[in-house]
Amino acid sequence: MRILVTGGSGFTGSGLVKRLLQRGHQITIVDKKEGLFDKEFSDRGVKIHYGSITDRKLMEEAVEGNDVVFHVAAAFREINTSKRTYWNVNVEGTRIVAEASLKAGVKRFIYCSTEGVHGKVDNPPIGEDGPIKPKDYYQYTKYEGEKVVKGFMEKGLPSVIVRPTGIYGPGDPGRFLMLFRWIKKHGWFPMFGDGNVVFHPVYIENLNDGFELAMEKDEALGNTYLIADERYCTLNELVKEVGRAMDINVKIRYYPFWTLLIASYVCEWTCKPLKISPPLFKRRADWYWENRGFSIDKAKRELGYVPKIDLPTGLRMTARWYEENGYI
Repeated sequence: MRILVTGGSGFTGSGLVKRLLQRGHQITIVDKKEGLFDKEFSDRGVKIHYGSITDRKLMEEAVEGNDVVFHVAAAFREINTSKRTYWNVNVEGTRIVAEASLKAGVKRFIYCSTEGVHGKVDNPPIGEDGPIKPKDYYQYTKYEGEKVVKGFMEKGLPSVIVRPTGIYGPGDPGRFLMLFRWIKKHGWFPMFGDGNVVFHPVYIENLNDGFELAMEKDEALGNTYLIADERYCTLNELVKEVGRAMDINVKIRYYPFWTLLIASYVCEWTCKPLKISPPLFKRRADWYWENRGFSIDKAKRELGYVPKIDLPTGLRMTARWYEENGYI
């Protein structure tokens, strides 16, 4: 099939592109900037457009002739990103991509949302019908993007909404890389709070399984699915497993959460007027106290989704990639 992946140069999108190429599909990418694997993709026949999903002409050109659109591109959390940018990209950009897809007669439109639309989970696990209570503007605009997609479903665009949990794996440039680097360098980890809050990861290849099922299964049409690993874990368990992936018996040192919270506010308030990206901010501090645990029963029941890679295996493969590519 001919498939367009918006955001195909980023971590999540490039992982999906690799999977789709393995399956023999013809791929087009739209992304605002060059990614780590673009040269490899280009050599393998991928057509790459550099530009914004808010460019209507570009999106009509990119969508034309494709059977499937995976809409992965988004304005993600960067401290100096304005609310206007979040709205223009995550809501109006989604509208533009969906409009182009409807006009072009796309057979399947898959929107990559986020588990973050549920905010802090009070009593994990919750499913897709759990409370919607986004905590920041990024999460809010991703849910507004879901509403846009549902509106186009009513107009006749065959669509599926996927809400991944915390994505990690080879190529991840974010939170997991910071975890690996800290533990590799220090052999211990600072835990603010008791470390018993839960975090729900999804290994990139498990997510790709979910994406493929969303593309292939008729049962998926018109539905929303949380896609995650088989089980969630406490932060204590996560840190220990990251250490084991590098053969490090990591020690956890515990500190009061309020010390980190105050420091994050001070750092953010100091850096923001200077337009400097702060090394510490409230959203990063929230990781230590927000429960994120979800049920994947709906995806299992309706799509046959079975996450094949467990956390220890996924972390070992991630550590190997970081080591081989000089990240740790």
